Amino acid sequence: MSEDRLKRVLADIDAANADDPRRDVLDGEELPFEVVYSRRMLRRLEQMYPDAPETLKIAAYGQHVRRFDIPRSDYPEGRKGYNQWRRACREHHARVLGDIMARHGYSEAEIAEVQKLVRKEQLKKDRLSQALENVVDVVFVEHYLEPFLRKYSHYDEDKLVDIVAKTLLKMSPKGHRAALALDLPEDHRRLIEKAIERVKDKLETMADPALDW
Repeated sequence: MSEDRLKRVLADIDAANADDPRRDVLDGEELPFEVVYSRRMLRRLEQMYPDAPETLKIAAYGQHVRRFDIPRSDYPEGRKGYNQWRRACREHHARVLGDIMARHGYSEAEIAEVQKLVRKEQLKKDRLSQALENVVDVVFVEHYLEPFLRKYSHYDEDKLVDIVAKTLLKMSPKGHRAALALDLPEDHRRLIEKAIERVKDKLETMADPALDW
């Protein structure tokens, strides 16, 4: 693995995200929202998967690259519109990452691997895809569950449990353990535990030890 080449790609992803009009704070520094997200993703990836290959690191760091180019408001309200938006975002991220990687001399196979990962292909079938999904969901629980719950405070608990349960079904046992190991507020932990209880039979059926590493 070329550490210098990887560093240049990650720097280019930061540069691509520098135009994000939203801001967030990381380690006391105000930064573009997606730059903060990228760094949180890489930190969690390195904690959960210290032997992650270069392609997985790029996918984790860049999976939301320039998401602000595609506003959610451009798509209809409701689940169907949300899914259309998510698909458009994934294709956009894949294109941007492909261009960045090509500029730094990555092979077509390496680019295709990263694009497969950010498109969320082969989830529950591919080890790297599952690893990325685990990291995505743990980062969400750690950093973005609180604002999500504030935004949807009008939802009753039953609906929130269902939403969290759908996230849990995308994760593997390693992801569940990592989420529950976080230092979470008690109400967040209780919500996750209720969601696990609700879908525990499905989780047991879907669990594949071969996907965890």
